[in-house]
Amino acid sequence: MEFSEHIKTANVEDVVLRRPFHPPMQGTLCVTGHHLLFSNRDGDSSRLVLLLLRNIDAIEKRPSVSSGTITLKCKDLCVLQLDIPGMEECLNIARSIEYLSSLDIVSDMYPFFYRPLKLSLQDQWGLSSPEQNYAQMEELQDRWRLSHVNKDYSVCPSYPPAVIVPHSIDDETLVKVAKFRQGGRFPVLCYYHRKNGMVIMRSSQPLTGANRKRCREDELLLQAVIDGSGLGYIIDTRSNQQAQQARMTGGGFESKSSYSCWKRLHRQLERGKVLQESLIKLVEACGDHSHSVDRWLSKLENSKWLSHVHTALATAGLLAECVERDGHSVLVHGSEGTDATLLVSSLAQLILDPNTRTLDGFLGLLEREWLLAGHPFQHRCAHSAYSHARLRLEAPVFVLLLDCVWQLARQFPLAMGFSEPLLLRLAREVYASDYGTFLCNSDQERCAAGVKERTHCLFQFLLKPSEREHYSNPLYEPTELAIWPSIQPQSLQLWRGLFLRWTQHAVHLEKAQEELRNLVIECRGAS
Repeated sequence: MEFSEHIKTANVEDVVLRRPFHPPMQGTLCVTGHHLLFSNRDGDSSRLVLLLLRNIDAIEKRPSVSSGTITLKCKDLCVLQLDIPGMEECLNIARSIEYLSSLDIVSDMYPFFYRPLKLSLQDQWGLSSPEQNYAQMEELQDRWRLSHVNKDYSVCPSYPPAVIVPHSIDDETLVKVAKFRQGGRFPVLCYYHRKNGMVIMRSSQPLTGANRKRCREDELLLQAVIDGSGLGYIIDTRSNQQAQQARMTGGGFESKSSYSCWKRLHRQLERGKVLQESLIKLVEACGDHSHSVDRWLSKLENSKWLSHVHTALATAGLLAECVERDGHSVLVHGSEGTDATLLVSSLAQLILDPNTRTLDGFLGLLEREWLLAGHPFQHRCAHSAYSHARLRLEAPVFVLLLDCVWQLARQFPLAMGFSEPLLLRLAREVYASDYGTFLCNSDQERCAAGVKERTHCLFQFLLKPSEREHYSNPLYEPTELAIWPSIQPQSLQLWRGLFLRWTQHAVHLEKAQEELRNLVIECRGAS
């Protein structure tokens, strides 16, 4: 693709840039295929501003006879303003930004062009593989096996090539089960609890339909999961009514008669358009400084964002209790199994497994439970909170996960080996990045697009020694205990570091946190 075709005006002089925490700055604006570059007149490199076009969520233009203003609302929630001399120049710049910020061909995106000095495309792309994960869990290998039934992605397009399943279930049976589950997402193991041998499985909904169709192979697979342990739980992330309605369109749920050893629990988690609109309302409330505190709190409550945080943590806590305290295995699913299912399974693992609370372990969890497990990042993160585009497939499920993790870290400040800056970095990178990690909707799509061969891996970069120091928690004290979050209203707070990050309050808070971090590191070094 020739990006120059869509750049009618490449450079404009005497542009004024207005951005948070900085005085207005006059200089030259340059439009490239992937960035806006702004430099002041004296050429001071410290005054260069580089904005990835992919980060722009909405553009508002106000042209006049001799000039114009462009307001850029970014996916990281920052708002910039450009005062441009010349109406034609203003309109040309705006059109270029509108087109180049919404490229939908993966290979045209910036990660395919990003070539930093200290990274090589020969470096390992991911952190691990299903084979390596399985090899590390020797204690489960008597009852569980690694299946390559999906090696060519033909059984389930959104699963990785290898998955862990009960040892007694052969690949032919898995193929039949996949046909009975939406999108082919048959039940697979995502967590083994070493303390008691119980497991967490995840899948999509069964396709029972209005005729209550059965699948003997699916029943056999789930029976093999709890063989000898008596009872299992199915946590359905839909309400009972939603699950009943799903049967009318070909979906459904596991009936008591066919799955007598499994007890079904319904915990409704919102997704899709509801979650996206909640984020939009939250960001609108956080950016509105014209009302009283009471009015602001009312708008915050009406956004229902903290209600979604509460429900996600409560459901994850229930899942963890079933495994740890009650000693039962759990299958979790909603309809497609690519959103709320991954959210709940990830949070439950953080509650239960101390290994997932290290910096390496947390990034590994995200790789297993979100990248390899088929969360459709390209669809969900196409737009953030400012876009004027019609809501289609967007939903901030991953941002909700990060918020829930932040709540856990705030309640257990010694238990996490990573710090808030890591969560903020991930919240920014998932929408617009120099790296290929969050491109595409599945492992299959990333392989087909050459993402692993032609882009760099964000997680590998974050684990480099220079970055690791910045994203590690200096207060970290490892514990083997589960961390049970409080979900009382007073225990859950607005994530100020993300949603109020562009206010003056956030600047002071960030400086104070950095000073505190340096003090802790200094004290620990002295001891």
